[in-house]
Amino acid sequence: MLVLAIESSCDETAAAVVRDGRSILSNIVSSQISVHAEYGGVVPEIASRKHLEAVATVVTTALDEAGVGLDDIEGVAVTQGPGLAGALLVGISVAKGLSFGRGVPLVGVNHIEGHLLAVFLEQPVEFPFIALAVSGGHSHLYRVDGVGRYRTLGQTVDDAAGEAFDKVGKLIGLPYPAGVAIDRLAVSGNPQAIRFPRPLMHDGTFNFSFSGLKTAVLTHVRNHPEAAGAGINDLAASFQSAVCEVLTHKTAAAIEATGIRRLVVAGGVACNSGLRQSMRQLCDARGIELSLASPPLCSDNAAMIAVPGDYYLENGVASGFDLDALPVWPLDQLAARLQGER
Repeated sequence: MLVLAIESSCDETAAAVVRDGRSILSNIVSSQISVHAEYGGVVPEIASRKHLEAVATVVTTALDEAGVGLDDIEGVAVTQGPGLAGALLVGISVAKGLSFGRGVPLVGVNHIEGHLLAVFLEQPVEFPFIALAVSGGHSHLYRVDGVGRYRTLGQTVDDAAGEAFDKVGKLIGLPYPAGVAIDRLAVSGNPQAIRFPRPLMHDGTFNFSFSGLKTAVLTHVRNHPEAAGAGINDLAASFQSAVCEVLTHKTAAAIEATGIRRLVVAGGVACNSGLRQSMRQLCDARGIELSLASPPLCSDNAAMIAVPGDYYLENGVASGFDLDALPVWPLDQLAARLQGER
């Protein structure tokens, strides 16, 4: 099946053409980073407007780069949620129009599901596996038994890891998106320089909390102003080390509790060099099979939406033209859609 996928959940307008849910023919992303940098974060109304401006060009470019036309497309997959309602509706409206005009099936896809399965575009992974999804809006641990079959093991009780990175970066004067800047500074810093707290590290659950860590950084900078100046590399390294240690510790606990020896780390924060190194060390030491998508497939993109999209369409699971945006859409709710699976 040749699927055209569209992603517009936040501040990336993306379209991709993927064959059989595995082979990327094109994967086009139009970023709004420079637009939102002025405000230090994503402005929902501006994001929606920029999606409207970019989506036609992005879809056309994806088709051209893939060397196919709309007549060749056999299905359309689109991010239905979670995300910003206005931004989601832009992609959904375009997807509906293309589906109706071509007379091909349409399916709404969960954005986080796309992240978890993006690695299949580069390598096969055997089910079941444990998945850590870390991004600006999500820090979740899942047990994944198959496409559409997810069970939440743990999640953040406040800020997501990516959100904490961006807030701390803004606090110390780094440009948006601050997570990238912190990672770059941390390479030259001493992760042992400042002992920041590791929230919920030993609470016996698989949940995360990063709000207190963010506050600890704020308190440290107020008491030691030089930390955001000459000592900024050490501060960045120490903060990043704390986040990565918590994520790695909780992930290791989930692996041990379930007995599943396969791990997928996904989402935008999975691009972080410190987290990638920490997860590799964990898996090498314990004989765990680690799967990490390449950085372009960890960030928001449309090719990842085509992976579950292709599966659902091939198995007769499609959406009607009443498809609507779901700003909040827990993965655990997806199992119900598979009841009609062939």
